[in-house]
Amino acid sequence: MFERFSAEARRAVVEAQQEARDLHAPRIEPVHLLLALSRDPGRGGTALRAAGLDHAAGRRALQAAGPLDADALAAVGIDLERVRTAAESAFGPGALDRPRPARGGHLPFADGSKRALEGALRHVLAEYRPRRARVIDTGHLVVGVLSVPDPLLQRVLHLAGVDVARLGEELGTASAA
Repeated sequence: MFERFSAEARRAVVEAQQEARDLHAPRIEPVHLLLALSRDPGRGGTALRAAGLDHAAGRRALQAAGPLDADALAAVGIDLERVRTAAESAFGPGALDRPRPARGGHLPFADGSKRALEGALRHVLAEYRPRRARVIDTGHLVVGVLSVPDPLLQRVLHLAGVDVARLGEELGTASAA
């Protein structure tokens, strides 16, 4: 599939891996693709920025969306500190801490990111173009990312104020929401 990617789309995938590393993630999630695409100078990044999502806004929204915190867990009767203490007693200090990925090598794609890449391919194949002209650009990648029902991704887009339906229309698909 990657042989169909434009140079900008390939660069966005590489930058998504760096976003994942910078955020200490064990794999490349759809939100990492979104953050990388927000820096893209081409069609996808231009559309994202026009919709209100530049890289800084994406990072702020991701931080605000963050993982469940102790207050949210307490609201459903879970004392995070007691859980952490019990886990560390049984398994040692840092038992619940996410391990940092190795600095070298490739990070794997999460299932949602794989679906985003497949969605980009489906979108470009659905366009009416000669077979040789079917190149996946960053606009197609954005459409693929928008098609993934990932809760964190959806929350980041919402917190950044992105009108997903309008963005999808701008990129040539009404099914992006």
